[in-house]
Amino acid sequence: MQQEIMQLAAAIRQAGHVVVLSGAGMSTESGIPDFRSAKGLWQQGMRLEELVSIDYFRADPEAFWHSFKQLFHTKLLGNYQPNAGHRFLAWLEATGKQVSILTQNIDGLHGVAGSQHVLELHGTLRSASCPGCSRQQGLDYINHHVLPLCPHCMDVLKPDVVLYGEPVPLIERAFELAVSADLLLVLGSSLEVSPVNLIPLEAARAGVPTALVNYTPTRMDAVFAIRLAAGIGDSCQQLSTLLG
Repeated sequence: MQQEIMQLAAAIRQAGHVVVLSGAGMSTESGIPDFRSAKGLWQQGMRLEELVSIDYFRADPEAFWHSFKQLFHTKLLGNYQPNAGHRFLAWLEATGKQVSILTQNIDGLHGVAGSQHVLELHGTLRSASCPGCSRQQGLDYINHHVLPLCPHCMDVLKPDVVLYGEPVPLIERAFELAVSADLLLVLGSSLEVSPVNLIPLEAARAGVPTALVNYTPTRMDAVFAIRLAAGIGDSCQQLSTLLG
């Protein structure tokens, strides 16, 4: 393990532009449960992909919002705080390193930690927008209403997350950043969700050095030159010591 940490610290030190792909493991270290493991919400035999789909939102917005708020713990979102991994990336940027974050997470904690260049590939839980007039409302408004309606035109608001059945609008920009990086660092992703899971593969094909920090193996481990089977917080605390 110590050898891999040393190798990763050296790779970060040498890189002018570090692109970070963060997944659910980053959020769980802040106490946010992985929504895919949530129990008790499968209504009438519905699969997760149906519960958080654009089709379900359109067909039954009130039932959609009831499940959505339970599934993503929106009332608790304000209580969650950035962890050592989030803070490390913000610190790395503050030292003058160019850091671009591509995150699969929708909790907004990279921004709360102070990172300035964050692409929220799957959107954010912290706001919802009107499909009609595009006006946006924040988390307090969402939590205050059982069925959040636009106060201007009374359409049902849609959460600003990418639902199943919707395209990932920032994916092309994410690939562009990854293949032009000096280092691609994946933190806490099982690399199961397409098309985001193809980012490390394309970066490696472009000759970009790649590193992975994840507790469990992934099906794409062979893509990475450096692999740490470890927690993000512990690893990042060691990295900050080595790079400080």
